[in-house]
Amino acid sequence: MKKNFCLAISAIIILFLFLSGCGTYGQSTTGGGAAQATAPLTDTKLVTVGFSQVGAESDWRNINTDSMKESLSAENGYDLIYDDGQQKQHNQITAIRTFIQKEVEYIVLAPVIEDGWDTVLTEAKDANIPVILVDRMVNVSDPDLFTCWVGSDFELEGHKVCEWLNEFCRANRINGNEINIVNIKGTEGASAELGRTKSLKSAVSRYGWNLLDERSGEFTQAKGREVMSQFLKEYDNINVVYSENDNEAFGAIEAIEAAGKHVGSDIKHGEIMVLAFDGTSDQAVEAVRLGRITCIGECNPLHGPRVEKIIRNLEGGITPDKYEYVDEGIFSADQSVKSVTIGDETYEVRLP
Repeated sequence: MKKNFCLAISAIIILFLFLSGCGTYGQSTTGGGAAQATAPLTDTKLVTVGFSQVGAESDWRNINTDSMKESLSAENGYDLIYDDGQQKQHNQITAIRTFIQKEVEYIVLAPVIEDGWDTVLTEAKDANIPVILVDRMVNVSDPDLFTCWVGSDFELEGHKVCEWLNEFCRANRINGNEINIVNIKGTEGASAELGRTKSLKSAVSRYGWNLLDERSGEFTQAKGREVMSQFLKEYDNINVVYSENDNEAFGAIEAIEAAGKHVGSDIKHGEIMVLAFDGTSDQAVEAVRLGRITCIGECNPLHGPRVEKIIRNLEGGITPDKYEYVDEGIFSADQSVKSVTIGDETYEVRLP
C-alpha cells in the first residue's frame, strides 16, 4: 500500500505540473505572448528621419523647428536627425547627402530657396528615400523627386493683407495714389518671398499704390531695421511698410521710432502703418493688439503633426496628397475692415 500511495502522489504531482504548464501557455497566447507574436521586435524600432531646416532666422522658424522635434520624437517612435542649414543651401545639400549615407528612412526638407535641388533630390530618389517638403517649395524638373509638400499658400497670404489695405483705404476715404509703400522682402528666391512679393505687385498695379522701393530684409529683425533705416533716409513720404515677416516688422518699427516717427493706422496724420506676416510669437500678438503692427497675415508654423501623420500613412502603405495647405487667418485690431474676400472665399478679420 505504501508503494501504491507513493505512486498515486507522484501521479498527482505530474498531473499538477502538466496542468500548470498548460495554464501558462494559454496565458501567453491570449495575453503578452500574442502581442509579441504579432508585433516582433523589428516592428518596434524607431523610424529614422533626417530633417534639414533652413535655420533659426525668425520666431516663426524656431516654432516650426520645435513643432517638428516634438512630433518626430523618440516617444512617438522616431529617431530624428536634425540639421540647421544656417540659411545656406550648400549646407542643406550636404545634410541631405549625409542623410542618404546614413540610410535614413525619410527626409524632411524646408528648402531655403526654390531652385537648385534637382541633383541632390535625384540622389535621394535613387536611394528610395521619400522626401517630404515643409514650408517652402522647390522648383524641380520632375515633381516625383519629392513625395509631398506641407505648407502655406504664400500668394494667398499676400492677397489677404493687400486686400485688407485696399478695404482700409475705402473705409477711411484714402485714395490709392496716396499710399506710398515700401516692401521689406524676405530671403530672395524663398517661396514666402516670391508669393508675398507677387501679391503686393499685383495689388500695386490694381489699386494705384506707389511702390517706392523694395529690398530684402532676409527675414531677420536686424536686417529689417537696417533696410527700414535706409528707406527713411531716402524717402520722406513713406506711410505704409509691407514687411514679409514679423521679425522684419519688429526691426522696421525700431527704425521708425528711432527716426522720431510714429507707427499706427492714422496715416492721414503722419503715422506709418506696418503690415506683416506670421503672427506666431507673443510679441507679434501684442504688437497687433496695441496697433503697432496694423495687420498680420497668419502663417501657421505647426507642421510637425501633419508631417508625422504623413509618415505614419506612408508606413501603412497610404499615399498622401501631393500638396497639403495649412489653414490660416488674418488679424488686426483696427475695426475698419471686418472681412476680406479673395475670389469666392471670404476671410474674417480677427484679433489674434
